[in-house]
Amino acid sequence: MSFNPNLCRNESEVESKLIVQYLLPALGYDPSKWHQEVALGNIRLDFLALTSQVFPSATDSSPKVCVVIEAKSPKQNLNFHVRRLSYYLTKLQVVYGVLTNGKDFRIYELVNEQVKLNFQCQGAEITDKIKKISDIIGRDRLSSVAINKSIPAINLLSLVETITQPLTTLKPKTVRNMKTIAIYHNKGGVGKTTTTINLAAAMSRKGLKVLIIDLDSQANTTYAAGLMKFDTEEDDTLKDSNIYNVVFYPKSSYIPDIALKGTFTYPEVDVIPAHINLIWQEARLVDKDSSKTHLVKKLELVKDDYDVVLIDTPPSLNLYAKIALIACDYLIVPSDLKPFANEGLRNVKNFVEEIDEFRVFINRPAVNILRVLPSKILTNANYVKATLPKQEKVVEERYGFPVLETRIFQREDLSRAIDNFVMEGDRQIPDPKSIFDFKPDSMSAAEFEELANEILSKIGLRS
Repeated sequence: MSFNPNLCRNESEVESKLIVQYLLPALGYDPSKWHQEVALGNIRLDFLALTSQVFPSATDSSPKVCVVIEAKSPKQNLNFHVRRLSYYLTKLQVVYGVLTNGKDFRIYELVNEQVKLNFQCQGAEITDKIKKISDIIGRDRLSSVAINKSIPAINLLSLVETITQPLTTLKPKTVRNMKTIAIYHNKGGVGKTTTTINLAAAMSRKGLKVLIIDLDSQANTTYAAGLMKFDTEEDDTLKDSNIYNVVFYPKSSYIPDIALKGTFTYPEVDVIPAHINLIWQEARLVDKDSSKTHLVKKLELVKDDYDVVLIDTPPSLNLYAKIALIACDYLIVPSDLKPFANEGLRNVKNFVEEIDEFRVFINRPAVNILRVLPSKILTNANYVKATLPKQEKVVEERYGFPVLETRIFQREDLSRAIDNFVMEGDRQIPDPKSIFDFKPDSMSAAEFEELANEILSKIGLRS
């Protein structure tokens, strides 16, 4: 039996054709000795290969002799995922980790709290070098290491209380600590849609279950999520099923009834679409005070279904913006840091204070402002060196907003990803993609990877 990397077109095929069908059997791991989609606390592993049916004690300080295997799409650059694998190995104290996208195969080893590259080859070389790979992470070899180290063990099911599924199909925990983040600025053109789409994709690729809610009648995020592929009004599938149904009806149209699967990224992200009709429908909502809290109540019903909810908002002070800020736990304020956008931060601050007064009335804590996100930033070297730091300082000193460390620069790849299309005959069909799906080895992808890490750390979903 051999492995052909050309047969792997996406992450799912890397998992099935390389890892399940070839690698694990070749290394001596029968189905009872490996587990897929393993949840250990807030860590989600693609695969965990064990030397027996037991997992070394979590309280034992010795490194655990087993293998974490993480699969990525062939389009992704593995360099962007090394830090995350290193986090898994050091956090769990696991000796070996495999990182592969089918074209590139790497084995990392935990040595004295440092994660080092032990072995690397091209996907086309895996079959020829399987003996060398087996000599490092084969089951027989690791079993002898575990015996020599006399590592104590407990049943895998008792390691983390949230793991309740059978060992053959361990699923991520069902009890989640859902975090809701609004992405808001009352000035348009500062990158709210780009931030929402690509941050959602970055988080989804880390194993988090993500929901996007579009509350902007321009529906740019709905488009960027791949949900607007109809040509005529008669074919419009969104006009009668969108966010309006969620916020208007108190006893129906719950989130699972409206959410659709976005086609812009893999793993898929759920999306509650917006629609241009939100413009005139706002008048009906204004006359119905309770509509301000319907989204809060309906999010409460799905708090165990998602890790992160991202709400894209209109660039205004209207009712939809209020609904978003009433429902969120956290706020990100994208800004290009130019004078007009900076002046708008004063409006943002006053608006949040107004919302906080209402939140007190409904027994919700004040909005936690995560920080201003520098977005659509020019890449000119002189500007980045001399002007950008001054603009960031103005945001902090004049307007009282701290600034995130991550910066999202204005690059052609980001706009091309959202404007992507496919041809069907003579028809041009929109096929928007996240930057990770469009150009995973780009600088923009690396920037959104860093943004996701920074945000997840601040909201407590990553230590």
